[in-house]
Amino acid sequence: MGTLDRRSLLWGLGGFALATGLAAYDPLALKPNRRAIAQDIKPVIDPATLEKPNLTIGFVPVNDCAPIAIAYEKGFFQKYGLNVTLSREASWGTARDGVIFGRLDASPVVSGAVTNARVGAEGARQAPMCAAMTIHRHGNALTMNRAMWEAGLRPLHEYGGNLDAFGRDFGRYFRSLPPEQRVWAVVLSSSIYEYFVRYLVAAVGIDPLADLRLVIIPPPQMVTNMRIGAMQGYMVAEPWNTRAIAGNVGVGFTCAQGREIWQGHPDRVLAVMESFIDRYPKTYRSLVKALIEACQYCGRPEHREEIARLIVARSYTGAVPRKCSVPQDINLSNLKDLPNCATQFTAPALVGNYNYGGFDGRRREVRSPDTTMFFDLAPTLAQVPGDHSTFLWQSQALWLMTQAARWGQIPRIPPNAEALAKRAWRTDLYREIAGELGIACPSDDYKVEPADRFIDRRAFDPSDLDHYLNSFEIRANRPQRFSLWG
Repeated sequence: MGTLDRRSLLWGLGGFALATGLAAYDPLALKPNRRAIAQDIKPVIDPATLEKPNLTIGFVPVNDCAPIAIAYEKGFFQKYGLNVTLSREASWGTARDGVIFGRLDASPVVSGAVTNARVGAEGARQAPMCAAMTIHRHGNALTMNRAMWEAGLRPLHEYGGNLDAFGRDFGRYFRSLPPEQRVWAVVLSSSIYEYFVRYLVAAVGIDPLADLRLVIIPPPQMVTNMRIGAMQGYMVAEPWNTRAIAGNVGVGFTCAQGREIWQGHPDRVLAVMESFIDRYPKTYRSLVKALIEACQYCGRPEHREEIARLIVARSYTGAVPRKCSVPQDINLSNLKDLPNCATQFTAPALVGNYNYGGFDGRRREVRSPDTTMFFDLAPTLAQVPGDHSTFLWQSQALWLMTQAARWGQIPRIPPNAEALAKRAWRTDLYREIAGELGIACPSDDYKVEPADRFIDRRAFDPSDLDHYLNSFEIRANRPQRFSLWG
């Protein structure tokens, strides 16, 4: 198993086998109209008026498939004239590539996949991909193995904001490992999860370019690979962090949620090809409207338990504890009959009673309304009039480009970065579509991310990308210092 150029990025054997062996097709893919249309949702668009009413939409078995599942099960797709076939994808790589090569009309993809397809980042396929909305923000976490716990490391929030103290514990353990064991897993190369792992490691003084190896493993395979010792930790969307903690599988604990690295970050965006928007403009507007309404539904607190139950179905995440008996076919008609154990993995990040786990018998539960955000933002984040989770800030696309440059995936920040962001993240279209639904949006495309949103207290000002990039001591292609005196 060799390295991939300077980034030391490896394909995990388990993830590679799954992604190639299963290709992109899943036997649990849902056929169109398998569910009855919800009786209280009436169609407002005639399918005959759409250029392409029959769509295939991908998803990956993680919690954020919830809006896709709700749009399908509750009839939001049908409301807007769409006849949708859902395809459960083996990995985030197959979801991205399914859109690029035309097997899928649309799919949620990991934040960073669209922008890096535009800039041609190393590890990403270059293609004219677009996104007009996020599917959700937050909802992901970094899991570490039991050996790190036994070495004294604890969840990040227990250090009370003292990043130096966390760094000492992390660095002591990390540097004790032989180089071949300094491995962390992420779900996709050139994506926000990779950037978060590198960002955290660099924030505590370790150069991830020199001292860290990353492997790519599909979400459902993370826990198994940690159990066999394939890596020290991983970053993934829920429920695959909660599944690892004591009381469940018991192979790890949550070190930090992604929102502790960057509060308010976009996790998943809805990807299509630019040609899809050009050829099927009415269809695209219907798709975005259906998913905006599904995200609104998922965002309401009174619906969180329901969606936690729905997505445990084998057709979605299949994340049910082994000793929990549930029906073979879980659907809207029998959700209330499911035992409480059914949502042991899916509920914490959706309901907001998140347990970080540990191996000392304590329950480290943190209650927060912004553990996963589908539409409404937490009060601390709703600082701009009209802002909401599904709205895409083009400035955040620029942040992703700075990280691609920081880690050597592109040689520099593109001189036309703003133009690329505008073509990749179609904020203009979103405003129009949301406006037709009576949803107000921010009038600007860019905003400053305050320092207190980031783990290292470093603000992001999109008006000077090079200055921001050069403010990091640890980065690719940084100037080397030499001494004349040896």
